[in-house]
Amino acid sequence: MHINAEILSIGDEILYGQIHDTNSTWIGQQLSERGIKVIRKTTVGDVENEMMTAFAEAEKRADIIIITGGLGPTKDDLTKPLLARYFGMELALHEEALAEITALFEKRGFQMTDTNRQQAWLPKGSTKLTNRMGTAPGMWFEKGNKTFVSLPGVPYEMKVLISEQVIPR
Repeated sequence: MHINAEILSIGDEILYGQIHDTNSTWIGQQLSERGIKVIRKTTVGDVENEMMTAFAEAEKRADIIIITGGLGPTKDDLTKPLLARYFGMELALHEEALAEITALFEKRGFQMTDTNRQQAWLPKGSTKLTNRMGTAPGMWFEKGNKTFVSLPGVPYEMKVLISEQVIPR
């Protein structure tokens, strides 16, 4: 079976050259090693209409769409609420995600804020991917024969999620 993938990198910091997009290169290598053909890599900034357009265009071209970035707790992190809207899902508190985030803060000796607690709100109908390296859970969406995977942009977090949860699925 022939599988095509598209990688979407989200973030103004990538477009402005403030950071290099090493995630796309690494993900491309991982997919290629498994016989999945990456047909396009796209980078969009933290702009609502650009992101929604990128989701729709990628869905037309690829079987698997892997998205990195935009899952943090700040106002410019739009990936999660926009994916919820794109898939017609409500955001809801995910108790397991909240417990995992709380445990991570306790383990590191930090006080969890309401902003960090917001990271436990996930689109109802998506599958949570546990991020044991950070506070932003990944998300898995299925729509017909298309799969969207949304991962944190922090490289070491993304790599663990790809290796331990995405590739095995």
